[in-house]
Amino acid sequence: MLLNPLIDIRGYHCLIALLAIGCLGCEPTPQEAEALFTYGATTLAMTTVADSLDVPWEICAGPGGQLWVAEQSGKISRIDPETGVQQELLSLKDVYRLRTGGLLGMTLHPDMDASPYVFIAYVAKNEVDQPVSRIVRYTYAGDTLVAPLEILEYAAWNGHYGARLVIAPDGMLMVATGDGAQHGNAQDVRVPHGKILRYRIDGSIPADNPIPGSPVWAWGLRNPQGLAYATDGQLYSSGHGDAIADEVNKIIKGGNYGWPVVEGFADTDLERAVARDSVIQEPLRAWTPTIGPAGLALYESDILPEFRRSILLTTLKGNGLHVLKLDADGSRIVADTILFQQLFGRLRSVCVTPAGDIYIGTSNRDWNPNGFAEARDDRIIRLSKATKQQLRNQQATPAAVANQSDVVSRGELLYTDYCASCHQANGRGVAGVFPSLYQTGPVAAADADALIRLVLEGRGEMPAFHFLEDKELAIILSYVRKRFGPQASRVSGVEVAARRPAPASGQ
Repeated sequence: MLLNPLIDIRGYHCLIALLAIGCLGCEPTPQEAEALFTYGATTLAMTTVADSLDVPWEICAGPGGQLWVAEQSGKISRIDPETGVQQELLSLKDVYRLRTGGLLGMTLHPDMDASPYVFIAYVAKNEVDQPVSRIVRYTYAGDTLVAPLEILEYAAWNGHYGARLVIAPDGMLMVATGDGAQHGNAQDVRVPHGKILRYRIDGSIPADNPIPGSPVWAWGLRNPQGLAYATDGQLYSSGHGDAIADEVNKIIKGGNYGWPVVEGFADTDLERAVARDSVIQEPLRAWTPTIGPAGLALYESDILPEFRRSILLTTLKGNGLHVLKLDADGSRIVADTILFQQLFGRLRSVCVTPAGDIYIGTSNRDWNPNGFAEARDDRIIRLSKATKQQLRNQQATPAAVANQSDVVSRGELLYTDYCASCHQANGRGVAGVFPSLYQTGPVAAADADALIRLVLEGRGEMPAFHFLEDKELAIILSYVRKRFGPQASRVSGVEVAARRPAPASGQ
């Protein structure tokens, strides 16, 4: 029996016991647990139900206990979680995949017998070779998807696509869209970007939407990545902030969520002034440093009592599953527990089935890998209550807790929080997207003045980090210059302060 250490996850203990069933090195079948975890009083079994996927961006619970999976490449499959057998239902030929583009959102109609519809969101190229986002309804017939009905096409640019879908309790189609990295879009209710949109399932606009003749239900969103309903009818969304304030929001009819004039909570003088003049819906939770929130699902079953009445949130930068415990009326997050951090790598999607099982999809082979990709990635992992047989097969005892005395430097922690998601932990960046810190005329060894101004003011897709304190910025830059430009001098907080732009008058 091969054991990994007992890991303390934010106050909970998680026993990871890799099972060698039958013979050492044998791959377990889908029915056999690869690991057991204790979370509270419940023992969870972890099983890989599908592997070698191409970024499973969306996982949906389908009829007959089957999983429906949308891969970024444009493939939609049905997977039997007990046998692992996959059946391809559709392969889109016009997907435009660049960075976060591709096949993104998918949702199934909850009554597939009466309304056999599957809704998808993806990025394509239009007739003049410009990227566009499309919302399309397909009909499920004869083990395939046919009769596409285009509900919406809108300009896509090169990022911030958003693109999650869900069917509301009243039968309407809800669509989350990103702002396209065009800052004016989210507050402009005339365009579909940076919004939650509401349609009938035939693509028409409901008469009771907040703006007559418009699909806009809520606005002021930057790049929503998750969208899900609770059984009480409340709608929740997760989204990416800029350099600060990744968010989870409760979405209400006609709500303005602030972007780009308010990031996270209205806690600066300018943001408070905006909030005095406009009703801004603040998030339930905001994270700085950012965590890269992705898929979102509600857990309301009694099968796994520790998860009950929680939002489950997968994260890309944080590499963990957040269990966000809600209060009784779903208006406040009262606890935030992180599970499996750094264990499976980037987590993109999450699904809760009627049987009370949790499925998470990894995203280790996407455009921005962070070193966690393994031979079986990307995969879909099931977390379920361990059966008696699985517990009998498990004869492990807890191993010693790993020595945590070697704590990484403050500079490395700050670099990981604010820089590594783009420039990577090794400083090599992503070719053609994020510059390497080792490039010719290395960034790390550049003139200190230029480097300080760059991080204070931002450039292109790199956000401004002026919200950090002088000392924190000095620590980050000193760490970067020491690690990636070893001949470079340290940066002091005094130097950073001297190069900050003076605040605008009246602010």
